Amino acid sequence: MAEPTGTRPFSPFEWMLAGRYLRARRRETFISIIAGFSFIGIMLGVATLIIVMAVMNGFRGELIGKILGVNGHMIVQPTDTPFTDFADVASRIAMVKGVKAAIPFVEGQVLASGASNSSGALVRGVRAQDLPSLPGMSSNIRQGTLDNFDTAGGVAIGTRLATALGLTIGDKITLVSPRGAVTPMGVTPRVKAYPINAIFEIGMSEYDSSFVFMPFSEAQLYFNQDDKATAIEIYLDDPEQSGALRSAIETAAGRPVLVTDWRERNMTFFSALEVERNMMFMILTLIVLVAALNIISGLTMLVKDKGHDIAILRTMGATRGAILRVFFITGAAIGTFGTLFGVILGTIVCWNVESIRQFVSWLTRTEIFSPELYFLSRLPAKMDGTEVTSIVLMALILSYLATIYPAWRAARLDPVEALRYE
Repeated sequence: MAEPTGTRPFSPFEWMLAGRYLRARRRETFISIIAGFSFIGIMLGVATLIIVMAVMNGFRGELIGKILGVNGHMIVQPTDTPFTDFADVASRIAMVKGVKAAIPFVEGQVLASGASNSSGALVRGVRAQDLPSLPGMSSNIRQGTLDNFDTAGGVAIGTRLATALGLTIGDKITLVSPRGAVTPMGVTPRVKAYPINAIFEIGMSEYDSSFVFMPFSEAQLYFNQDDKATAIEIYLDDPEQSGALRSAIETAAGRPVLVTDWRERNMTFFSALEVERNMMFMILTLIVLVAALNIISGLTMLVKDKGHDIAILRTMGATRGAILRVFFITGAAIGTFGTLFGVILGTIVCWNVESIRQFVSWLTRTEIFSPELYFLSRLPAKMDGTEVTSIVLMALILSYLATIYPAWRAARLDPVEALRYE
């Protein structure tokens, strides 16, 4: 017996029949519930993947921005004689194409004391002319001013350090360095008080609670560096080009130097973030996979329930291909609409993630995403178009694959056997 020709593939008749199967009747409530759970599972799985990936992208982006806003993209350190020719070296490096700024600095560890407390701190001496080139510093002054930084005789400290020490603008912070004056009795600690001229908030708790910026010449005197610098920070137009510019920068330095970039200095940290990001993607993909398996069970039950209808359709001239397409459309609709609503839900949450965090913190009276633990003062989210596209494609492929077997079973159903046991 020849196979009936039937209607053209994906005709309005097939779409109409698939739509009717998606609408539950009284005796098909259980099947509809399974389909509903499949829809919700795919929607929540896609939304969760988008949200988690966006938060991790934002977290990485914010951390890179904060870290590189205070620390240069590359650091140049001398390997032989003291760094007394830092000014000439910085000028030559600044002329390399792709280099935005080359900033010499003096750095040292101190004990900082205020009116009510003491804390370890990192003093960094920079020139006033270089302050505008520090993206994380110049644009984040919360109190005071950096005007006349070289001659005002004061320092700039982070907000968290100021709070911990109980200090504000105009107060004096006492700095104690173990590398003080050399006397016949040995090296004595150096103790000096500086007025606070500015308070900054970079947004990364590690820096806001430990950094003290001091005029370059004063830092040289304080740390007994005479006319020397500790190193030179280099800021690039594109941080990703640090490897490509390394050779040119070493040549421009004109002396033996050790050059390290931001990847090398934070290799363990960013590698751990990347591993965590990949593992989260794999784990959360299981949510979509489970929802896709629910589509298989729901469609299988629907095929068994609709065996009599399938038999009648076959005897009326419906081809096996038409039956397969009807049930494929039924299952694919669940995956398609689940994915679509998942993208919408995930986008809405990503746009309002900080407000949601604040609301949940207020509701539970707990600190969610503590700055002390996660280094940032707010919860970031950054959606990546390529990543969202890959999530959507993955969800659609899984849901479409899940419909093939039940649809194939429906197409292979023998109408004579179905009518006999109905």
